Amino acid sequence: MTDDTQVPGDDDVEVDAVVARRPRRGLYVLPNAITLAALFSGFYGVVMAINGRFEAAAIAIFCAAVLDAMDGRVARMTRTQSAFGEQMDSLSDMVSFGAAPALIVYVWALKDLGKLGWIPAFVYVAGAALRLARFNVNIGVVDRRFFQGLPSPAAAALVVGMVWVFDDAGFRDVYSISWLEWTAFAVTLYAGLSMVTNAPFYSFKTIGGRRTVPFVVLVAVMLAIALIALDPPRVLFGVFVLYGLSGYAVFAWRRFKGQPASVISTSTDDPDEKGLHP
Repeated sequence: MTDDTQVPGDDDVEVDAVVARRPRRGLYVLPNAITLAALFSGFYGVVMAINGRFEAAAIAIFCAAVLDAMDGRVARMTRTQSAFGEQMDSLSDMVSFGAAPALIVYVWALKDLGKLGWIPAFVYVAGAALRLARFNVNIGVVDRRFFQGLPSPAAAALVVGMVWVFDDAGFRDVYSISWLEWTAFAVTLYAGLSMVTNAPFYSFKTIGGRRTVPFVVLVAVMLAIALIALDPPRVLFGVFVLYGLSGYAVFAWRRFKGQPASVISTSTDDPDEKGLHP
């Protein structure tokens, strides 16, 4: 005679413990809400540009960049990472740092160039799409200290930062100022192409991932905030111009020293990866 009575064992206890530790789905609302706020900032920037309020449009894109930097960190802190959140973040980035900056600069300076003005705007949008797609497929093989190509939030800051600087300086009806039109043409084209290069741009992830930092880092952050407060458009634009050039400087320095310039830390023989590795 057998006893069919089930007695809870160690396996049942472990399963119950895992279920108990599993975060409630309500926590997933927080990082996704931040992502949606970033998406709204990109949409708001386009609306403001259409209405001719380019300063507000530029500020909206910078706000989207701040929110984009927050959502992933919040998800990791609250242990609410998900495949849905990753896909949502990529789609939000495509709008806020791909389509929105291209439309803002097109309305601001490029529309009077006719079809010629489409070129840098489309190259920028396509560059952002390719940059995000490459980032998603190479996420496991890229040296985390660097980005492969100019990250899309930095490219967006470069383009809308230029718009903000000239708008703050009092330039109106930009499409009637020939040299400024071509400046916008060149900067937008540069940002779009830089997103799909193999130049290594420092990611700052090794600093942000530390639990403790030296006191001097906090002093530097304090000074940076004070400096930005003095003249936000010019300081921010200057910072992202330097960052937008830094990847090529690192690339050239590594080549000069005979070091590998690639940020791919693991090679792959997958035919679909051909062209993604230098």
